[in-house]
Amino acid sequence: MNPRERCGALWQRAETALDRVVGGGALNPLRHLGALAFLCFWLLAVTGIYLYAVLDTSATGAYVSIDGLSREQWFLGGWLRSLHRYAADAFVVTMLAHLLREWLFGRYSGVRRFSWLTGVPLLPLAFASAIGGFWLNWDKLGQFSAIATAEFLDWLPIFGSPLTRNFIGVESVGDRLFSLFIFVHLGVALFIVFAMWFHIQRLARAEAFPPLRLAIGVTASLIAVALVLPVHSQGPADLSVVPATLALDWWLLFIHPLVYATSAGAVWLLLAGTLIALFALPFLPQPAAAPVAVVDPANCNGCRRCFEDCPYTAITMVTHPNGRIGRQMAQVDADLCASCGICVGACPSSTPFRKGAALVTGIDMPQSPINDLRERVEAALARMPDDRPRLVVIGCDHGARVESLAGAGVAAFSLICTGMLPPSFVEYALRGGADGVLVTGCSEGGCTFRLGQRWTRERLLGLREPHLRRSVPAERVATVWADAGDEAAVEAALAVLGLRVSAAAGPSHEKLRYG
Repeated sequence: MNPRERCGALWQRAETALDRVVGGGALNPLRHLGALAFLCFWLLAVTGIYLYAVLDTSATGAYVSIDGLSREQWFLGGWLRSLHRYAADAFVVTMLAHLLREWLFGRYSGVRRFSWLTGVPLLPLAFASAIGGFWLNWDKLGQFSAIATAEFLDWLPIFGSPLTRNFIGVESVGDRLFSLFIFVHLGVALFIVFAMWFHIQRLARAEAFPPLRLAIGVTASLIAVALVLPVHSQGPADLSVVPATLALDWWLLFIHPLVYATSAGAVWLLLAGTLIALFALPFLPQPAAAPVAVVDPANCNGCRRCFEDCPYTAITMVTHPNGRIGRQMAQVDADLCASCGICVGACPSSTPFRKGAALVTGIDMPQSPINDLRERVEAALARMPDDRPRLVVIGCDHGARVESLAGAGVAAFSLICTGMLPPSFVEYALRGGADGVLVTGCSEGGCTFRLGQRWTRERLLGLREPHLRRSVPAERVATVWADAGDEAAVEAALAVLGLRVSAAAGPSHEKLRYG
């Protein structure tokens, strides 16, 4: 593994460890960073609406109106103001962590290129809006930030006159300049709304809000911080005096001390180089792309299940070539297909119970046809001994490795994604002689292809089509969701399943019969 992949493996182990602490992926903030960024932005929007309603948008009245919130409306305005600040900090932190996580997991090229390229501009937009928000308060910190920003921008040879001339005296900061401050903060925030919407356009069922319990926990934590550590103004701005001591928000205003510690030119070079590198990353040479899903018109009945389940909207429905009125067929956009195989697991014609020498389904993966899985399951069951429970483990290439579990009495198979598994294969294995079937894949919220784990779980529970039939004995089927590196969890779940089917068969290990 290269350094990025090694760091990605460490990150994944940290997520797995945190899963155990918080009780699962649904409550693990590391698995929902993008959704948490959305949550923080909505908190900013809600609190910002109230703050703007009470803000005096004049240069002389802004400080008094904002400072009055903490003194006269501490029960509402004061903590809302503090919540607004801390939500802004959390918005930036979750965005940066989300960007880092996607890079570490290599999710920036191929079908993910669009999301990456539309996500990078959110970084400068977020910082621009955040910095402009400090100016609206027009206290000493806002004064410092506005002048520091003007000096930073003056390094660029694009302005006819230096921006710092707007701060040479008290009378130079008028309502007209303050209107510009408002535009920077609120206008850029509106651009962020559009950019966030654009960012998720090619993702089916994009997670724009975290799981409810996690959302409540994060919101409650930010409110608690706002109540315990309220934000206060740092005295009215006075252009005749240079502030000597300031309480700086290092998450949002780090750029100012960085400029003074180095130079404006060095920081511009750093920022430009970082953005260019981020934008160029998806265009660097990448491993050859895997073959995309292929539709077989003769076996596609236009049921739309693959269309509904595709995580990247790579499938559209078109008129079927057989010419029958109203008949449709799936069509795969090769530029959007992630080669995950989730569509195969959704196709009703992927059932192994179909007669024929070969299983030909409506949509399949050329590099791993579903017929190969049927043949491998049949061959493995034929070789397994009868003097012990016979178990089948089906996992995925991106979750915990299952190949090492194969041995006497255990057959293990790995798919591109667990979502590629048609639920009928579980029943097929049991009817073919297996005593139990264990299905595993990436942990909740950690699926490499976003929805594979979710769709598999819902199909096995009978909540999504195609579903596992209710006649299949529940005690003979088990699931465990574990990431790469957490093979011990799969091994433990397999041991439990083995004990369960052994108890059902009796001390003589007599073969269980199904069907």
